[in-house]
Amino acid sequence: MIHLREYKKSDFEIINELWMEYGLSNQERNDSHEMIQNTINQGGFLLVMEDQETSNIIGCSWVTNDGRRLYLHHFFIKREFRKMGHGKQLLDESLKRAQEMGLQIKLEVHDDNKRAQLLYKNAGFKYLGDFRIYIRRDTELFPY
Repeated sequence: MIHLREYKKSDFEIINELWMEYGLSNQERNDSHEMIQNTINQGGFLLVMEDQETSNIIGCSWVTNDGRRLYLHHFFIKREFRKMGHGKQLLDESLKRAQEMGLQIKLEVHDDNKRAQLLYKNAGFKYLGDFRIYIRRDTELFPY
């Protein structure tokens, strides 16, 4: 049986390993338990999907809140648990919480991830068009 629950500190090591395995995290992203807890304290949440029989984590949905809208990050289901409706279940719960908060939810998905794109489109997400996404990971100031 599969169930959803809130993130707890003891989940971090396993979740981080899975994020690395699925290409969702790297050292530059500053993904840490402290960062997760910080985003939860700011009105976000991290849902953990767990196989109750084995107590193994099979997926998660990390949603952050910038005060204006929510952002869905690091959403995944382990490969061997895909095509069983778990992704839809996890996304539905994430969207339910967004609705309860009265906030829009935004996400990024890789061009090659057609399965995820279909899941998000079926859930009502709209493609924003020709936006290019940029990031500056270096937090040090420097002249232009």
